[in-house]
Amino acid sequence: MIRSEPRITPSAATLADPALKAAVLGEALPYLRRYSGQTVLVKYGGHAMTGAAGGDPFARDIVLLKQVGINPIVVHGGGPQIGQMLARLGIKSRSVNGLRVTDRETMEVVEMVLAGTINKQLVAAINAAGGCAVGLTGKDGGLILARKLTRNGDLGFVGEPERIDDRVLATFRQSDIIPVIAPIGVGADGETYNINADTVAGAVAAAVRAKRFLLLTDVPGVLDAEKRLIAELTAGDARRLIADGTISGGMIPKVETCLAAVEGGVEAAVIVDGRVPHAILLELFTEGAGTLIRAS
Repeated sequence: MIRSEPRITPSAATLADPALKAAVLGEALPYLRRYSGQTVLVKYGGHAMTGAAGGDPFARDIVLLKQVGINPIVVHGGGPQIGQMLARLGIKSRSVNGLRVTDRETMEVVEMVLAGTINKQLVAAINAAGGCAVGLTGKDGGLILARKLTRNGDLGFVGEPERIDDRVLATFRQSDIIPVIAPIGVGADGETYNINADTVAGAVAAAVRAKRFLLLTDVPGVLDAEKRLIAELTAGDARRLIADGTISGGMIPKVETCLAAVEGGVEAAVIVDGRVPHAILLELFTEGAGTLIRAS
């Protein structure tokens, strides 16, 4: 029995100017060659998520990367969604320096939302777009060995990556599978830890020596003193901007995560606005859409 291919309906823009589509594909060739066979780590922030409908363009872009010979790895967050679930359950929550204090009851909710809801929604969206995604946490295959985070006081079951075991991800790179990772780690004694998703993404990107680490969030990138987007920074530039106060507030930990990634072996990290449709494709296949950070 011959199974027919699904019919592809052209968009209005393609019908109006088919030559435009061909020209765009042609212009993408140098970028496709640059990333062919390379790993791209995409951190999809909870603030960048806009629900199931809004997730479809993201999912299609991830599938497209795999289809053209790039190996995408997705690490997702879910802070806002965790906060909403805790409120629904009547569980009080507080944060210290941007990190959620996580007791045992809160940890159960964190794992439920990250691994049981958001992770599976993203996996389903990618599969619906034609990909083959598999959801993981740091517990699976011993992917993320974590230790208790102590530098901000006792935050309960809040951890940080101690070691990333790349064996599972290496197997996926040789297949059609797209890994989607929830930022939950496991301790040496089997404890479950809630880990900042940016930190997990940067650590995984470094462990797999990613060509690019894309940190999708809800801001355009790093802004200068006049609030204009800075297209590119070296590690030294970034540290000077932190020191003089140009980079401040919640942007500091994001930039520091990028710095740790590039110093760990990632070629370049990019902070980009994940709310922009096709932000991933704009960053990889054009001259860039966010702030790119290199080691030097």
